[in-house]
Amino acid sequence: MKIFKVIAWIALIAFVGIQFFPTDRNESDLIPQTDFMLVNQVPTSIQNQLKESCYDCHSNNTKYPWYNKIQPAAWYLEDHVKEGKSELNFNEWDSLSRRRKASKLRSIIKQIESDEMPLSSYTLIHSDAVLSKAQQTEIIEYMKKLKAEAN
Repeated sequence: MKIFKVIAWIALIAFVGIQFFPTDRNESDLIPQTDFMLVNQVPTSIQNQLKESCYDCHSNNTKYPWYNKIQPAAWYLEDHVKEGKSELNFNEWDSLSRRRKASKLRSIIKQIESDEMPLSSYTLIHSDAVLSKAQQTEIIEYMKKLKAEAN
């Protein structure tokens, strides 16, 4: 029983200690002129879907949940957002070459078709980010149209 108390105290002190190591927040009020929505004049319904399901991890402005200030959850979220932005940052869309845009559009289409995006770990907590089949079809058709225009 004494060992359990020692372990519990050590765990509590470690948990409190890691709270003093903050993360960088991915927040910006600016919408750059290179943003996907501005460059492509995206229809409102698709804009709403992309903002709800994609932009938290794939843009320069994440809407953080309440638990983002608690470690180790904040570290996990920060890593997740950095990884998402390294794959695709919608805010930097127009800075990509035509070929790179076509590649990203192919990837978006493929990942939505195979239900890889949005991630299930994200939609578990953000149920409003789940895309219905109709929404998936609408986004995929729009992305295919953009891809055809890019070629």
